[in-house]
Amino acid sequence: MKFDLHSHSHYSDGKHAPEFLIERAIQNGVTHLAITDHDCIHALAQYEKNPPEGLTLINGVEISCQWEGLEIHLIGLEIDLQSPGLLALLASQQQRRRHRIEQIASLIKQHHKLDLLDYFAALPCVSLTRSHVADFMVEKGLCKNRQKVFKRYLGKGAKYYIKAQWCSLNEAIGTIQDAGGIAVIAHPSRYPLGTTKLRRLLSDFANGGGDAMEVSYSNLDSITIGKLAKLCLEFKLWASVGSDFHTSETTWLDIGKMPALPPSCKKNAIWNHPRWHSISLG
Repeated sequence: MKFDLHSHSHYSDGKHAPEFLIERAIQNGVTHLAITDHDCIHALAQYEKNPPEGLTLINGVEISCQWEGLEIHLIGLEIDLQSPGLLALLASQQQRRRHRIEQIASLIKQHHKLDLLDYFAALPCVSLTRSHVADFMVEKGLCKNRQKVFKRYLGKGAKYYIKAQWCSLNEAIGTIQDAGGIAVIAHPSRYPLGTTKLRRLLSDFANGGGDAMEVSYSNLDSITIGKLAKLCLEFKLWASVGSDFHTSETTWLDIGKMPALPPSCKKNAIWNHPRWHSISLG
């Protein structure tokens, strides 16, 4: 079995339809795929009663939340798509996203006479993100690439930066678990945290009832994976894996393209979690 428990479709900031992700996963030998769009579950609706053939599709979502002034992402796996609490939180998150984008759009229109909201109206996305804004600004010739857009316009302290207003870490954990799901910290090494603060995040997450953390994901070296594995065991968390796939253009972030969990995490692999029910390992 081969798991990829973190991927994105065009309903958030991915470039492809859910059908493409499923086909790509099968091509790459993935047997169990979670589509985890940002604050939305639209990619999963069509498969709720008609699961795809050739692999197991796991209900998932990626929720943006705040911890000590930082944006942290939690993956929810094995969630009930009809959970009232989850649907309410995602609706609130979408309102926060739209409000933020509308503020950015106003600044862009004021200074460049360009209509960002018209651009969004033509996209299939449900979750409006700054990545979409960056693509728009590159397309309009304001910057050469996304990196320059974030540095000049959208990053913290830049011209059009608008602070996000997300739910709290504990609210995200509780909502995922109330929906029957497993709460996972996504890509912990990618946050701007030193060792001490990362340990504090993991401690607060575990003490708040969090379940798991990603130990293996795309573009990680063996030393970092080893450090993450030790932290995972120290804080008694389950170990998850995921490519964080967004587009076929970035081949180093392809579906299923991440190292296997280290041997030390074999017993606490997330698919051994008591609430995991997508497969039988017997």
